[in-house]
Amino acid sequence: MLSDRHSAALVTRAGSVVWLCFPRFDSESVFASLLDDDAGHWAIGPTATATSTREYVEESMALRTTFHTADGTLELLDALDLGDSSDPHRLGENASHTLLRSVRCTEGRVTVETTYRPRPEYGLVVPVFSEIESGFVAAGGPGRLTLTMPMPAAAANGEIRGRFTLEAGQSRNFALQRTRLGDPLPGALTQGEIEAALDTTVAAWQHWSELHQTYDGPWQDLVRHSGRVLHSLIYQPTGAIVAAATTSLPEEIGGERNWDYRYSWVRDASFTMQALWVAACPDEAHEFFGFMTAAAAHSRPERHLQIMFGIGGEHDLSERILPQLSGWRGSAPVRVGNGAWAQPQLDVYGELLDAAFQLRHQLGDMEPATREFLAALADAAASHWEQPDNGIWEVRGEPRHFLYSKLMCWVALDRAVRMADQLHAAHRVDEWSATAATIRTAILDQGWNAQIGAFTQSFGSPELDAAALMVPIVGFLPASDPRVASTVDAIIHGLSDARGLVYRYKPESGVDGVTGSEGTFLLCTFWLAHVLADGGRLAEARAVFENAVSHVNDVGLLAEEIDSATGEQLGNFPQAFSHVGLVNAAWSIQQAERSD
Repeated sequence: MLSDRHSAALVTRAGSVVWLCFPRFDSESVFASLLDDDAGHWAIGPTATATSTREYVEESMALRTTFHTADGTLELLDALDLGDSSDPHRLGENASHTLLRSVRCTEGRVTVETTYRPRPEYGLVVPVFSEIESGFVAAGGPGRLTLTMPMPAAAANGEIRGRFTLEAGQSRNFALQRTRLGDPLPGALTQGEIEAALDTTVAAWQHWSELHQTYDGPWQDLVRHSGRVLHSLIYQPTGAIVAAATTSLPEEIGGERNWDYRYSWVRDASFTMQALWVAACPDEAHEFFGFMTAAAAHSRPERHLQIMFGIGGEHDLSERILPQLSGWRGSAPVRVGNGAWAQPQLDVYGELLDAAFQLRHQLGDMEPATREFLAALADAAASHWEQPDNGIWEVRGEPRHFLYSKLMCWVALDRAVRMADQLHAAHRVDEWSATAATIRTAILDQGWNAQIGAFTQSFGSPELDAAALMVPIVGFLPASDPRVASTVDAIIHGLSDARGLVYRYKPESGVDGVTGSEGTFLLCTFWLAHVLADGGRLAEARAVFENAVSHVNDVGLLAEEIDSATGEQLGNFPQAFSHVGLVNAAWSIQQAERSD
């Protein structure tokens, strides 16, 4: 993944950009061959047979791919331009919506080919090219694309191809700029301008990492890298946090569990802010809660808090299918929008207040609107906790009395009580405390299933759900409590696959209202490691954690799930949830080892 904190691109090991949305994470794609071969890409690489290795430039989100051929070695450096990022606390504020690419021959002699095939609007548009000095302009759809192409090239059949040879020490720089229809059209960038922009972008990431990343514990490199990934998924103009950079990467190859994750879920974003507390000083705390306060401001009092918003604060995220795209490995349908936006999910109250509580020192003296918003969340949790909902996993079946939803309503009230002075709400403490006690009794009486020996998915249900691992994580019961230990063992034996990774629940139970199966869920596996560490089972915690992180790709990125049969990553990518789980589990193991 490349990110300028406005949008994201995905690059393959072969040096092809197969996913890029401009100018926002949720904009229509320019390249989407990730989801259909005919939906656009931009490849740069050797013409000869080559092997490749990849790495992020140290402490940055600039990607270096090294190609080794029989005749020479070629380095490809890719980044999304951060613009003038002299202020590390506002990283990406002046992003220019430009994809930067540079190739350099470091040994021998390499012949390079580039194929540029833009297909705006998810592959619907085949643009018209016009040649300019040192490049081309592509027109078609809501924007125009200016390509810097520093060599002779030919445009035909909706694509541009160029070929050139580099000797050791020689380089060529490329750029793709996006402008809105009607805006002044920029010219091609010079070679020096591209090189300077790459240097500035790498330096800005490194400066941010130096100032913000202080985690010093086990798996330090993975934790700090996850912090940069999570920071990359924040939409800088508003502080919104996307759940993932992609849409419709399937949870089952050939299945229909394909969703658009390029929006800001209250739950995912709250978890992300908490993980950044460990992996990177969260300068964004004020911006995030400001975004949530503004985005939710128009919710009608009788309605639940909306569980997700567009990254600009949009409410209507109506879901539709893109029939022109065949899907990753034929996994249709491809969706944009997400119908879950209209679901009632009671857990969001607790997740927001839990994040606010953890970040209370960063938030300091909050704006009156933020204080009122957080206090209103506690009131909503107290009012709605007895209602059924669609739960953390956004089931498309009938609403139920999910254990996790009740638990997070308790969290909302518990954290509001503990923050009452900061919220200027000391007069509400008795009422909030009384309702929290009532919810606690209900969970212990109806959420615990003595026959199963575990806290189960919903009140009165025999089904296991890995979300029950949050019972000790949020402090409802200690990890040493016999009921928690029994739940942990039940999940290990009842929801783990042969690889030792954890399913959310068993899809065949029919609770989610969607056909097909799915992979094991990385967040849930990290939850298990977290709880094992908290319960003093450190050797088991380390083993579970190491097993989970063994599935990172070659540049340390994680999707949502793992295919039990093949070990491949499944689902949208990279997934904030998975990197959140990694950060928090590592931190929990560190704390447990220090305590031990």
